[in-house]
Amino acid sequence: MKKITLLMFLCVGIQFSYAQATCNSAMVLPGAGFYVVGGITGTQVPNPICVDSGNVANNPKGNWYSYTPTQNYTVTVTSDISNNTPRKDTRVHVYTGGCGALTCYAGDDDAGQSWSSICTFAVLANTTYIIAFDNKWSSDGFTFQLIEGPYQQPVGNAVTFTNQNLSTINSAYNLAIVDMNGDYLDDIVGVSDNKIKVHTQNSSGGFTITEYPTTTAVNMPSWSLAAGDYNKDGFNDLMYGGGNGITFMKSNANGDGYIQDTFSQYVFCQRTNFLDLNNDGHLDAFSCHDVDPNVYFINDGTGVFTFYQSGVTPNSMLIGTHSEGGNYGSIWVDYDNDGDQDLFIAKCRGGGSTAKYNELHRNNGNGTFTDVSIAANMYDPIQTWSSCWEDFDNDGDMDAIIGASSTTDGSHKYMRNNGDGTFTDITAGSGWDLNSSLNIEHIAHDFNNDGFVDIIGGGNKIMYNLGDGTFSPAGISFGVGAVGDLNNDGFIDFQTGSTLRINNGNTNKWLKLNLQGIQSNSNGIGARVEIYGAWGKQIRDVRSGEGFKYMSSLNVHFGIGQATAIDQVVIKWPSGIVDTFVNPSPNQTLFVAEGVTLSVNQNEVSSFVMYPNPAKDFITLKSANANLIISAEIYDLNGRKVASPIIKEDMISVQTLAIGTYLLVARDSEGKLSTQKFIKQ
Repeated sequence: MKKITLLMFLCVGIQFSYAQATCNSAMVLPGAGFYVVGGITGTQVPNPICVDSGNVANNPKGNWYSYTPTQNYTVTVTSDISNNTPRKDTRVHVYTGGCGALTCYAGDDDAGQSWSSICTFAVLANTTYIIAFDNKWSSDGFTFQLIEGPYQQPVGNAVTFTNQNLSTINSAYNLAIVDMNGDYLDDIVGVSDNKIKVHTQNSSGGFTITEYPTTTAVNMPSWSLAAGDYNKDGFNDLMYGGGNGITFMKSNANGDGYIQDTFSQYVFCQRTNFLDLNNDGHLDAFSCHDVDPNVYFINDGTGVFTFYQSGVTPNSMLIGTHSEGGNYGSIWVDYDNDGDQDLFIAKCRGGGSTAKYNELHRNNGNGTFTDVSIAANMYDPIQTWSSCWEDFDNDGDMDAIIGASSTTDGSHKYMRNNGDGTFTDITAGSGWDLNSSLNIEHIAHDFNNDGFVDIIGGGNKIMYNLGDGTFSPAGISFGVGAVGDLNNDGFIDFQTGSTLRINNGNTNKWLKLNLQGIQSNSNGIGARVEIYGAWGKQIRDVRSGEGFKYMSSLNVHFGIGQATAIDQVVIKWPSGIVDTFVNPSPNQTLFVAEGVTLSVNQNEVSSFVMYPNPAKDFITLKSANANLIISAEIYDLNGRKVASPIIKEDMISVQTLAIGTYLLVARDSEGKLSTQKFIKQ
């Protein structure tokens, strides 16, 4: 190979083009500077690749560089620079180890503008790092910059991940980790135009693969995917968010097939979500619209949707302020602790001077929403596709990390919930002010189970929450993907493309909850879960759809660090029912059916008594106060409604029920709901 002498310069100077064919002949990068790549002409990068855009089949060439720092740095390798105007679609991999035995260390595909690369990672003095750009997207030339910044010590309790490649994960869209067969173990879900492919997690480990043929989907999840049991049959359904509209795939009663329901209205979907908008116990659906007002679908209680467009369809709710669109990452969160789901919309762009300002909409609890963006101090022009909402400081309310996708209108922001409906910008000194990695996708989970919620966004790193108001990065070899517990060990894993990133864990303890709504929606979406212990209080909201495009587990996950006991677990359901568990053991999964603890006096006293229990033919209901019992519904323990008996002379018939255990939900004349279990003989 002909070599061209390379000169390095800082900020200004002459740039020279050069090429390098193999890892063994990698061009040495002497340090910080700008480097011109004439074109991708060298040998292919190896499997496994270091980013999540698939395997190397479509990128048979690569350019290779060797970098050995003289001292510890935090390094950024980026093609998102003004030298590239317009930006180039690049992909970069960073390895350690020797050629022939490379180990992925970092990498990036699309963190910069127009799919350019921004990869940030910590380096140690006198350690050699191999950097390779491939031609997955283009073989065109470009310029990249290597920046040497202050060294940030890797987080001491960062977890590591083991890569597990599954070539059978090969659907057109591999975007979801969620239980699909009703056993609450997280499954891997892939979607193609005429089938749904599920890698069902086995209780003994590993996966069983099942393909479910579907009619050819009119819209594919080209922008996002959401999951939830909207027909209340015990099996999760799917919502495909496409560039032209929305398609639902609804499970049949046996869970062995799906029925397509496509709406004809044009929607340039961005983030999609399932939630119970009108709090009637049935999941509705929502989609951000990129160019027009947002849309939603109201469930009639039988799994049949009606389409509405915000502020356009007669009698529609106004959900989103700007008619020009620019709505990207919707996340439903109870930020004001009033028991209903509010909405934050991450804004990327839109027609008009104010259309790209992010929006916070308060749910008024009566079918209306109020835009409180300015009053809450959440009205800003950060160009973002997604945000993270969790209680990052464990003080009992939801805070926000607004994840920047471009530096055009500012960078990441860390907003602390003041508990009074307002937020304070505490970005300075938090570590987010030092995070230069951009991304369209930001999600929050406790990856190391220390009791503080962490974040993954751009730059192939996890921003670990140190519990003192600061975050610190630790590099990983992959980017954002769907998350869940893929080996049921209590630690959060990733799926990126056809590769599972299995969390190797640590000695920290954990608690998981599987929720079964009865009066509320089946998944418990919108429920608030609280746990109490030596750490104080942690909270989670149950959501379908976070970040921008992926669908992650609906199971609720907490890390509790080295604590040996949990004092109390409280589940506040959307219906208003509250379940409480006292002193559950750590390192276990709790299954909670809505109202299950009311009959053992762990919550407030039920509004009615019933007898006999067990019962054979009839049950008598007596109010515990002066109110009348006006209606009753009976559910099995899978959450399926099996009867709505007529109350006659304070009695209901259970004669037609099969032998077993059931939940009786009764409503009194003041609208109070109470639940008790009974046994049918």
